[in-house]
Amino acid sequence: DDEQWLDRASAQVLGFVARRVGAESVGLVFGARVPSAELAGLPELVVEGLREDDARALLRSVVAGPLDARVFDAIVVETGGNPLALLELPRGLSAADLAGGFGLPGAVALPGGVEESFRRRADALPADTRRLLQLAAADPLGDPVLLWRAAARLGIGASAWGPAEGEGLVKFGMRVRFRHPLVRSAAYWSASAEERREVHAALAEATDSEVDPDRRAWHRAHAAAGPDEEVAVELEHGAGRAQARGGLAAGAAFLQYAALLTPDPAQRAGRALAAAQAKIQAGAFDETGELLAMADAGPLTEVEHARVDLTRTQLALATRPIGEAAAGFLEAAKRLEPVDAALARATHLTAMALTFLADRSAPSGGDVVAVARAARAFPSPRPAGVADLLLDGLAVAFDQGYAAGVPILCKALTADTENMPREQELHWVSLALPASFHVWDDDRWMVLTDRYLQLSRELGAMNRLPTALNCRAQWLVFAGELAAAASLVDEAQVVTEAMWSRTAPYGAITLAALRGDKVEASALVSSTLRDAMERGEGLAGSAAEWAMAVLNNGLGRHQDALAAAGRASENPHGMGYSNWALAELIEAAVRTGLRDAATGAHGRLAEMAAASDTDWALGLEARSRALLSDGQQAETLYRESMARLSQTHVRTEFARSQLLYGEWLRRERRRGEAREQLRSAHAMLEAMGMVAFAERAVRELRATGETAARRSVETTTDLTAQEAHVAKLARDGLSNPEIGARLFISARTVQYHLSKVFTKLDITSRGQLDRVLV
Repeated sequence: DDEQWLDRASAQVLGFVARRVGAESVGLVFGARVPSAELAGLPELVVEGLREDDARALLRSVVAGPLDARVFDAIVVETGGNPLALLELPRGLSAADLAGGFGLPGAVALPGGVEESFRRRADALPADTRRLLQLAAADPLGDPVLLWRAAARLGIGASAWGPAEGEGLVKFGMRVRFRHPLVRSAAYWSASAEERREVHAALAEATDSEVDPDRRAWHRAHAAAGPDEEVAVELEHGAGRAQARGGLAAGAAFLQYAALLTPDPAQRAGRALAAAQAKIQAGAFDETGELLAMADAGPLTEVEHARVDLTRTQLALATRPIGEAAAGFLEAAKRLEPVDAALARATHLTAMALTFLADRSAPSGGDVVAVARAARAFPSPRPAGVADLLLDGLAVAFDQGYAAGVPILCKALTADTENMPREQELHWVSLALPASFHVWDDDRWMVLTDRYLQLSRELGAMNRLPTALNCRAQWLVFAGELAAAASLVDEAQVVTEAMWSRTAPYGAITLAALRGDKVEASALVSSTLRDAMERGEGLAGSAAEWAMAVLNNGLGRHQDALAAAGRASENPHGMGYSNWALAELIEAAVRTGLRDAATGAHGRLAEMAAASDTDWALGLEARSRALLSDGQQAETLYRESMARLSQTHVRTEFARSQLLYGEWLRRERRRGEAREQLRSAHAMLEAMGMVAFAERAVRELRATGETAARRSVETTTDLTAQEAHVAKLARDGLSNPEIGARLFISARTVQYHLSKVFTKLDITSRGQLDRVLV
């Protein structure tokens, strides 16, 4: 009830749960005056007032004596049929009011409506009873022992509770319970500011400093009439414990109060800065601006000035285009250089990452070469740490060229992170991931996506989870595990909605493109391009264009593929999609007779392949060169491509190379050999779910005079993505609770999915899953 009063973190968690109950035999219902953004998208039922007949019947049930008809009508109209108002408002009116209505207009029209009615009833209680209600309202625990200890300090006797309970406002038992949250609100705010400080002081004195020091500090903070360094120190010390119990928002609240109560201007500025940084992490951006203003008002050291600039830049990242934010981080890094070298390099790395994310849409000041040169101008420590190696490698790659940066990046990617704190490792992995596919290292890409998702889950880093899920889903698509990827894409969508994340659907786009789902891919690309333009996230735009190139190459629409690949690859400093798009461009250009365009793209791809020296890059380069070659050279290159890609995890690329080789053999009129390659390619493509490319293989087989022998429908065809994912985890030996923890669903929901899986696959136990799953 009263969802509008929840803190943001709690609302996010409950909203997330609401989206995952699915097959549960429970319902989750929220009551809210105005639903928060965290509940957007859930089914809504607007609760209107009672119909007039029902309102009149309810009102009659609580009015014992005579009621003037005009008064009766006024109450029904002015309450709007609100059941609580109909029950409570008459209890605050005298017999004369009810009989003649002389006092009704003033009574009902008072601001606050029902809450004001509760306040009038509380005001009519004896002084000690009112004081006891104020005391109870100031402590949310509802601990009667604590309450009576505090009451004794205020000289309130045990008999004070009787009138409040008799009036039906509060119930004293194992816990102190108010009839309604509005009663608590009315009782608390009926006290003057001085009276509220007194009740908080009594509660602080009654709270055991050893058992619950943080709650004691919180009450002391509310009892303070002005700045109090002792209380501020207690709050500062308790912020970490508060965060562990109540999340980032709780820790930030402690730091904020600590800053407000700090008498010394310099210390207040420093604590305000710490609170602002905590608020950024908690997503409380409005309050962050106020705290930064407080920090600016006090004397700051050079380090603190630089940190204020950095925090202000972090705040701007939530509202400004990514390219502008990248420029802001670059300026912050330069200011930090003379005062905090470690933070300066970390900020340079963030600026670099944001510039990659902005990609070709970055505005002036967000140019990747300028960012790289600025990072290189600031010397790296010796010996260089893991993060320093990563920054150095990226900076060199985009300043001196791809080949110069690859050795440093490879060293960074293989560096030991075993002793790195997990929070730092999570941040490092998020930045190392794009470097892994920039150097075409599919082994590290596989490991890092798994680690990123694992750390995000274990640390409860919900802000990173959508990105981690998308990264892992994308990897699974390249590995040919499209069904498993689909399950993660579904989970990423749920988490993204629950967190109100702005993460682009990279996994979903990749999956739709490789599946050959024109409708789904086109819709995703359209929305992604629109959102990318709004956020200045050029990388998402490149991803969308690359996806369209893959989709159209699969569908045989090479002219459209060429146009999309050209747009995706136009940034010479791009990562991932810009590089991958070169292979799509070469295939499309050759098929449309534009050999010059294909040759130019091949030159860029060949340079990267030679520098990275990985089977993934060399396999694609050989395939692309084969498309530009004839005769024996082409055949040798196709075979080299397949041999190299067979040693990698990117099974989708191997299958595509085999398909292209089969198509080439048919054009060479070597039909028997073509059939052999095309059959194998078709089987792989169909098994992985790459429908459009599989259909290409079917058309080529028909051209050889053979109809592709369609396999019987896979046993997993009728399973939903979630059912397939649950089934594979069960096959791999995970228990229902373990599967539930992995997929953010309950063990009961896991069992629900498994029962459907067993029915669809016509099996009766987990032990049979290995036999029927592909």
